[in-house]
Amino acid sequence: MGLAVAFATLAGPYPAEAAHSRSRGAPQTELAQATLSQSAQDPIASNAQTSRSLDTGLLASVLSSAFRFLTPRTLDAHSSRTYSLWGLDGLTAIDPSITIEEPSPAPREAPLIRLSLSQKTIAEFREPGENETGDWIRVLVSIMNAAWRASPALRSAGRDALLQSFFDELFNHLDPYSRYVAPSSAGNDRANRTGDVAGVGISLVRDGTALVIGAINANGPAWAAGANIGQKLLAVDGKSTRNQDPASVESWLVGAPGSKVKLLLADPGRHGAIMRLDRQIVPPQTVFASTHDHIAVMRISSFSSDTAEELSQNIDQALQDKKLIGLIFDLRGDRGGVLQQAVTATALVLDQGIAVVTKGRDPKSNHIWAVQGGDMTHGLPITVLVDGRTASAAEIMAAALSDHRRAVVIGSATLGKGLVQAIGQMPDGGELFVTWSRVLAPLGWPLQGLGVTPQICTSRGAFSLEQQLGALAQGRLQDADTVRASREIRFPVSVSRILDIRRHCPAALGTDTDLDTAALLLHRPASYRAALAAMPDDMDDASP
Repeated sequence: MGLAVAFATLAGPYPAEAAHSRSRGAPQTELAQATLSQSAQDPIASNAQTSRSLDTGLLASVLSSAFRFLTPRTLDAHSSRTYSLWGLDGLTAIDPSITIEEPSPAPREAPLIRLSLSQKTIAEFREPGENETGDWIRVLVSIMNAAWRASPALRSAGRDALLQSFFDELFNHLDPYSRYVAPSSAGNDRANRTGDVAGVGISLVRDGTALVIGAINANGPAWAAGANIGQKLLAVDGKSTRNQDPASVESWLVGAPGSKVKLLLADPGRHGAIMRLDRQIVPPQTVFASTHDHIAVMRISSFSSDTAEELSQNIDQALQDKKLIGLIFDLRGDRGGVLQQAVTATALVLDQGIAVVTKGRDPKSNHIWAVQGGDMTHGLPITVLVDGRTASAAEIMAAALSDHRRAVVIGSATLGKGLVQAIGQMPDGGELFVTWSRVLAPLGWPLQGLGVTPQICTSRGAFSLEQQLGALAQGRLQDADTVRASREIRFPVSVSRILDIRRHCPAALGTDTDLDTAALLLHRPASYRAALAAMPDDMDDASP
């Protein structure tokens, strides 16, 4: 998941502060997600694939909205001509016999765009001026309509595929995270970001030919009704789940809020029993807590609209243990989510300071995300686990706690997803995700490409880890030079420099060693303090 602004991965109106948050003046973003939305009309149903005519009015409306959304927000400025020529190359992905070319113009004549099918010229169009957006939209629609009439492959693919291919090729020239999401998927994506999905709060896994409950959301109706992990789900509303895919059956459980659903559940070795539930809008559970040896482990799977509140509740519950030694925030495998939630979660354990800075070409994308007002743990030691899948909003939290010497980061180099997307809703019901800002950590270094370099690296093997722990016992962080070098990086930075730093702690999947190391460090206060003290604190920070 990426950071998004519009709904937040990093969409929608800028929300009020979450509980315990002291972040000010910042929209929600998807990063890791906020939502800057283009005014959207009611979605228009997709044309049937067999349709012989192209809805040029809707096509023009989508392209016009997209160009208005793109133009002021991309990290680098591009002209309407550039966007148009990039996107037109996408027609070839659907029908390879289509070619778009610019023949050499006659003296003192405007350049031409030539549309050909199987090397036969179908139409030619005069190019408008570089940034005459309205004229470029008219040319684009005319070219697409001419190609549609001439190409059976385009008509068979349908309008949504035509737009998808156009935007796919356009965004191929920008960055890995900008994209167009077709109407069929955009609605589900919006619901997932906001948690506005009515269901019963269970997820399923396969067990042979049967499906069993793999996880239960404590906020959902199935939990309240007494469903248990490991129970077989035999049927939904009388429809057998045998040999069905878990994702397909989970879709049966979704419906209108308040609607009823009947589950046939069976404990191992027992006959099935009916459980009747009312579907509810269930916020996705993203924080999973456990306590071992007076250490509280908080696994954060993603950052959704309620993550900070979940974390707050779990920390509050953990603090009931008067012998609590410390906290472990497990961000391994966390692909990110709502940027503001990462900031708010950070604010729970950070007294004050900059959590993250976002900078882009559009002035609205520039934000200093600051927190102040109170560490609810009163300085309790914290370790943060990361791995090669830790990304976006999760990297923001890890970087902020590390840069402020609030936590020791353990694991491997993270993914390095440090771009924020603005989300624009299009007139067809689709969405544009457009990268509009870069993420800078509190000490001023860019997350994109670089990722978070941990203070303690577990991906180099057991011998290296033993050496690092031995050095900490003597008050020295073995990788201090590498960590400092990573914090000294400033944008722009060469790929070779990024790779040189990342090779010191290669990205890897997390293992039990990470958790064991974190617990060990919390049981060794002197080593913990040595790891914190090695973090640089005399650099220029990320504020303008």
